[in-house]
Order: sequence, then structure tokens, then C-alpha cells
Amino acid sequence: MDVFNTSLPLPFSYTFTTSSSSSIATTTSSNAIYSPWMDSRIWSKLPQRLLDRVIAFLPPPAFFRARCVCKRWYTLLFSNTFLELYMQISPHCRWFLFFKHKTLKSYIYRNNTTRAANDNRPNICHGYLLDPYDLTWYRLSFSLVPSGFYPTSSSGGLVCWVSEEAGSKSLILCNPLVGSVSQLPPTLRPRLFPSVGLTVTPTSIDVAVAGDDLISPYAVKNLSTESFHIDAGGFYSLWGTTASMPRLCSLESGGMVYVDGKFYCMNYSPFSVLSYDMAANNWLKIQAPMRRFLRSPSLVESKGKLILVAAVEKSKLNVPRSLRLWGLQACGATWVEIERMPQQLYIPFAEEERGNGFDCVGNGELIVIMIRGSERGLLFDICRKRWQWIPPCPYNNGGSDGEEGELHGFAYEPRLATPVTALLDQLTLPFQSFAG
Repeated sequence: MDVFNTSLPLPFSYTFTTSSSSSIATTTSSNAIYSPWMDSRIWSKLPQRLLDRVIAFLPPPAFFRARCVCKRWYTLLFSNTFLELYMQISPHCRWFLFFKHKTLKSYIYRNNTTRAANDNRPNICHGYLLDPYDLTWYRLSFSLVPSGFYPTSSSGGLVCWVSEEAGSKSLILCNPLVGSVSQLPPTLRPRLFPSVGLTVTPTSIDVAVAGDDLISPYAVKNLSTESFHIDAGGFYSLWGTTASMPRLCSLESGGMVYVDGKFYCMNYSPFSVLSYDMAANNWLKIQAPMRRFLRSPSLVESKGKLILVAAVEKSKLNVPRSLRLWGLQACGATWVEIERMPQQLYIPFAEEERGNGFDCVGNGELIVIMIRGSERGLLFDICRKRWQWIPPCPYNNGGSDGEEGELHGFAYEPRLATPVTALLDQLTLPFQSFAG
């Protein structure tokens, strides 16, 4: 399983103190007592339930390495008792998952497709996982995702993939850590490359598919939205609920940001923000701050709030160019500037960016800003007000995949279990129908 292949430091050292009476012990026993490593005579006696709690707190890379210790630890991934404990006490990992992409119609991410076509080996999709706390990259394999699907959003440890072919869209939810794949029923209306919003909780799944309606074989228009809902309480809404989109809206195909019961996406020409209320099933247009002077605006979610990140460029010399962050207030119509990139950092950032633009993704208190056409990126910690450069992904730009491409990211929370996907198995045919 080519999931985590980066080495991490050895475990922390533990030293046990002894009373003065132990000074007469032999050299051998003294060395054992004062050994900087864990004494197996003590730690091997720990109750299994306590060991399981320790393992449940491990970050995903350490957990998968720990499974190599013994057969019991290897089978923890298939133990319902352990997975229930894991879901209750495991800490949340606010990480980021990136994929390579080039153009709108090239959202399929493969591992050396030319070579695979020549030797008849299957194409393997890869994602690149960034641990923002250690600034470490990992590679995730999506071997079960078939050709003809592209990633569009992520939530609750699941990555949503959408069929590339024009027409009714097929959606699949994949958990790359455990290799599970779940299928959603196909949408009702034919579309090309719609915007997709996804939010997953332990007991529910909500999906919204908006825009790019196929009004003819040669034309698309942003007309309608379809929504999907399923929960453990037995309530189902299978694309039966539709809503009309605002007139003359122009949204970029891709993912939507979910905040407090609403999906948000950018609207272009001129810039504004579109909000879709899942419960009320309607759209609302919100005016963007400084909309005439924005460049490369992006919406991100951070700690339950919607944040707009954009470069600001004014023709007046008394207003310097900058990169700013605004937060949407509780009223849902007012923006307040919450942060501005320091000018001494913006100068090298602008030199690296060279007007090509950038993409942003937020998760928790962290925001990642990836420069288009470059391997460089910035990480911003909202709570600590700290900016730092991200090391380039070692698997990108002609790495082991042999395929260059810019990185497009999603907020990602690695999870070993997503029990709500079991509800989908009651609705759809087995996933193997895609492989035929």
C-alpha cells in the first residue's frame, strides 16, 4: 500500500528514575534500568485496551507503520471495536490533499499514462498529502478510481470524484487510507463540468451539483442545482430537489466551500459570492469587497467562517498592491478585513507569482496559497499570524509520476473509518459496474 513513504523520527525517549538502594545493582541491570528506551518488561504488560487508546491517537503515517509490529495491530483497521474507539478519541488532522491538473478537460490524474498504455498496466491516480505542521509531503494512491473521473471536493476523510463525460454525472466517494469506494446515484440533469459541494459527517452526507447545464450538445449554461442528502435517521433526498441559479451567474467549475449549512462559490464578471442554502433550497448573491480591484479571488473555510483571499491592485499610487483576507460576518452580507500579507513578504511573493494568479485552500486555522505555474506555496496560520513558505512537493514536476502539472488542493482530514458510507450501499449497485 503506497500510502505513506516518508520516514519520521523515532519515538520519544523515556527514562525511569530509581531509589538510592538500587545503586548496588550490577552493571547489566543498571544499564537496563537507565536505558533511554522503553523497557519491554514494563510496556509489554500494558492492557490491550490501553494500548488501543495509544494507537488511536497516532497520526496516520505512524499508525500505518505500527501495523507492521504484529498481527493484532495489523488487524486493527478491520476491528469494529477499535474503529469505534478511534472515532471517539482520535485527534483531528487538519491536512491538505493536492492533485495535479492542467486544464479544465484534463482532470484525470494518472501515474505515467503513456507507459501504462504501452505495457497494459492499469492507470493509478495519485494525490499528494501535505502535513502542514511538519511541512511533510506524502503520496496517496487512488488505485480503485477508474479512468474518466476527476476529483472535485473532499470532506470527512472522503474525496469526491465526478465522471468526466458530458451527461448525467456519476459521483463516487473514496477513502484512500482504507481503499474504500462508494457510489452515489447518478444526477438527473445532463451537465458538463459542474461545481460540486460536499459535506460529510459521521451520520450524514450532503452533496450539491450546480451549473454547466447542457442546453444543447454544443452549449452549456448555469441554470439549475441538484442536491443529494442521506442520513442515519432514515431521511433520503436523491437528487429530487432542484433550485434555479441566479440569472447571468458565471461560476468557475470546481468545488464549493461549505460553511454553516451553506455552500459558497465565486461568481465572475464582476466578482461576487454565490451562496446556496441547503435547507431553504435557494441561492443568494453577496457583493464582494473591493470587487473592481480584486485578482485571483478564492473562498476558503477557516474555523467555521467564510474567508475571501485575493490580491488587491489599484491604479492609484497611494494604495500599494497587497494580498488581503476578508471574513464574512454573521449577517451574511458584510465583509471585514482580517489580515494583510506583510509588504516585505508580498514583494517576493509577487515576483514569484508574476501575475499568473494563485489558488487557496483553508482547513482549520491554516490557509495554503499555491502559486500557479510554480512549485512555491505559502502557509498562513490565522491564529498565530504567521506566514511561511512550503517546501516543494517531491513527487511533483517530473517526480516518480513522470507527469508535470500544477497542484490543486482540498482541505482533507485523514480518517480510518467513515461509517455513513454504508448507507450508500443500500441505494446503489456495486461499484464494479464502473470497471466494466
